[in-house]
Amino acid sequence: MADFSDTTPFTAPFSAFDAPRLEPVMTVQLKFPEAYSMVPMPGGGMRTAVLVKDGTFEGPLLKGRAVPGSGGDYAWWRDDEVACLDARYLLEEEDGTIIMLQNRGFLWGRKPDTMARLRAWAFDGGDPVPHEDYYLRSQTTFECAKGKHDWLTKHVFIGVGERRSDGNRLRYYALT
Repeated sequence: MADFSDTTPFTAPFSAFDAPRLEPVMTVQLKFPEAYSMVPMPGGGMRTAVLVKDGTFEGPLLKGRAVPGSGGDYAWWRDDEVACLDARYLLEEEDGTIIMLQNRGFLWGRKPDTMARLRAWAFDGGDPVPHEDYYLRSQTTFECAKGKHDWLTKHVFIGVGERRSDGNRLRYYALT
C-alpha cells in the first residue's frame, strides 16, 4: 500500500465515517467577459462557453494566477433552468507549477426568476443577484506533475461558488 503521509498537507483529525471534515484549500477568482451561445440545442436547452481571460487564486497552501486562454466553462443549460457546469482551465502556482483544474457541477435558482436575473446580471448589466438566491456548487479534480503539489491529485474536493458580474469566485475545500 502506498504511503501518502509525506505528500498531504493536512493534519489530524481527518474525516471519519460518520463525521466528514472539510479543509479550506483556496479561493479562485475568474474573469470571463465573453460568452458564446448555441441555442437551441437539438436535444433541448442551450450550451454556453465562457473563456477564462484572467484570474487569481489564493489559499493557505496555494497562490497564483489562472492562465489566460487556457480553457473555460462549457455549461449546458437544461430546459428546467439548471446549468450543468463543465469547466477546465490551467492555474499557475507562484512556484511555476502548472495545475489543471476541472469542475463539474450545477447552478440553479432557489426562486423562479433567479436564473433570468443571473443571466441579466452576467450578460446585460443587470442588478447583482444575492448569493442566497442560487446554488453554485462543484466537484473538482486537479492534475499536476509529481512533486510539491501532487497532493491535489489524491483528495476529493468540492467548490462553493459565487457569481460575479464579470466571472465567478469559487472557494475549494478538501475532504480529508
